[in-house]
Amino acid sequence: MLVVFALVKIIIILVVVVSALTPILTWAERRQSAFIQNRLGPNRANIGSITLGGLLHPLADALKMLTKEDFFPSGGDKFLHNLAPMFGVITAIVIFAVIPFGPNVQLFGYDIPLQIAQVDMGILFILAFSSLAVFGISLAGWSSNNKWAILGSIRASAQMISYEVSMGLAIMGIFMVFQSLRLEEIVLQQGNYLWNGWLPKWGIVVQPLGFILFLTASIAETKRTPFDIPEAESELVAGYFLEYSGMKFGMFYMAEFMGLVAVAAILAVLFLGGWQIPYLVNTHEFSGFLLPGNIGFAIHPTLIKAIQISGFIFKVVALCWFQLLIRWTLPRFRYDQLMSLGWKILLPLALANIFITALIILW
Repeated sequence: MLVVFALVKIIIILVVVVSALTPILTWAERRQSAFIQNRLGPNRANIGSITLGGLLHPLADALKMLTKEDFFPSGGDKFLHNLAPMFGVITAIVIFAVIPFGPNVQLFGYDIPLQIAQVDMGILFILAFSSLAVFGISLAGWSSNNKWAILGSIRASAQMISYEVSMGLAIMGIFMVFQSLRLEEIVLQQGNYLWNGWLPKWGIVVQPLGFILFLTASIAETKRTPFDIPEAESELVAGYFLEYSGMKFGMFYMAEFMGLVAVAAILAVLFLGGWQIPYLVNTHEFSGFLLPGNIGFAIHPTLIKAIQISGFIFKVVALCWFQLLIRWTLPRFRYDQLMSLGWKILLPLALANIFITALIILW
C-alpha cells in the first residue's frame, strides 16, 4: 500500500509541475511581458471560437515542437547532442522528490507524508542534483560543433559554478538556526513563534539577508534575466541550445520553467514556512485559527490541511510570478558585472551572514 501511495505522489508531482504549472508559466510570462509593454500578449490560438485568453498557446507550442524537424548539426556528437536536454529536465524533476508540500494525512489507517522521499539531508540532495544541470549545458554546447553554442556553455558553466558557492553559503544560516538538514523538520520548526507569539519564526524573519542572497543566486542558477549571459541573443544568437530544434529545444525550454518552479518551492520551504500558515494550528488539543491570548475559532482538521496545502501552492505561484516580474523589469548584466556580483558582493555577504548568525546563536 505504501508503494501505491508513493506512486500516486509521483504522478501528482508530474501532473501538477510538468503537465500543468510549467505550460501555464510559459503563457504567464508572455502575458505578463505584454502587459508591461502595453500589449495584449498571446490570444490567437483557438479551437473554434474558444481561446481561453491565450491559454491554448502552450498546447499549440507543444504540437509545433513535436512536429518540427529534429535537426542535427554536421560534425557534432549525436549521442551527446541527444543526451544533453535530458539532464536539465531530469534534474529539475528529481528535486521535487524531497519537497514537502503539505502536512501528513491519514488514509486507510496509514500516516502518509506529503513528500515523495524523506531524506536526512534533503537540502544537500537538492544542491547536488541542481548542480548536475550544468553537465547538460556543457554537453549541449560541445556536441553542437558551433562556436556560439560552446561559448554559451562555457559562460553557463562559469556562472553556475560561481553562484553555487554563494547559494550554498546563503542557506547555512537556516541550518544553524533550525539545527536540521531535513526539509520537513525545517518546515515544522517554522510553525513556532517569536516576539511573544506574534511573529512567525519563518526563515525570512530569522535570515532576511540569506533569503535575498539565495533568491539572487538561484535566479543566476536558472540563467534567467538579468543573468541570461549564456544565451544572450544579441551576442550569441541563442547560446548553448543554438543548434537544437523540435522537442529537444522544447526540453531545454521546459527545463527552464521547471527550474523556476523548483526555485519557488525551495524558497517557500526554507524561508516562507512551507505549508505552515500563521496562527493556524492543528493539534490534538485544538484545531483552528488561534491568536496569542487564546483568541480564535475552531476549524475541522481536514479543512485545515486543505488550507495548508493550498497555502503552499499559493506561495509557490507567488514566487514564480515574482521571478517572471524580475525577468521583464531588469536589464541583462555584462559578463564582468555578473562575475563581480557573484564573487565580490554575494560571496562576502554570505560569509558575513554566517558569521553574524553564529555570533547571535552563541550569544
